[in-house]
Amino acid sequence: MNLYIALLHYPVYDKQGHVVTTCITNLDLHDIARVARTYHVSRFFVVQPVPSQAALVRRIVHHWKEGFGAGYNATRKEAFGLMALCGTLKEAVDRVREENGGRSPRVVITAAGRFQPTIGFADLRTKIRDGEEPYLLLFGTGWGLTDDILDEADEVLEPIRGQNGYNHLSVRSAVSIVIDRLAGDRSDPIKSTGKNTFEKESLE
Repeated sequence: MNLYIALLHYPVYDKQGHVVTTCITNLDLHDIARVARTYHVSRFFVVQPVPSQAALVRRIVHHWKEGFGAGYNATRKEAFGLMALCGTLKEAVDRVREENGGRSPRVVITAAGRFQPTIGFADLRTKIRDGEEPYLLLFGTGWGLTDDILDEADEVLEPIRGQNGYNHLSVRSAVSIVIDRLAGDRSDPIKSTGKNTFEKESLE
């Protein structure tokens, strides 16, 4: 599997529809890095062009990779090892290309239904699993990716749908759901372990 994810803090919309740069949310970095490590994502890019905010990212990453946090929580260190800071989306795309011998990634955007989807979860999962080209999934902060990002995309992924039309997940929740659908283990728990892993005793 050759899957990358990028969390964009620019260009995104604010509540009034203005193009802005959003601030770093510490929990986003932790939770998305852990998702990336769990599902064997190749790299987690944080796109943040503001120097002071980029410095904050570097400080957080240093704490967990080389500072006190590295010894305090080895699994968190491992997760943060997948993170890369970029000033622009282009830098992230170039990094993917560099890591794949010059092969450009297929860019897929997620936009909570704002754009007309061009591919579903099942089809994208199959392409990622069976294909050789890298895929870069874009997730937006604030009030979502700007319309200009559509010009950078090769595919628009279908939105996450709940039961009642409410669609206002945090970005880290959305990343968890999307990545599980695209890269999660879909084997039968009974066949793979020889035991029903959902039996009561397995929870005790």
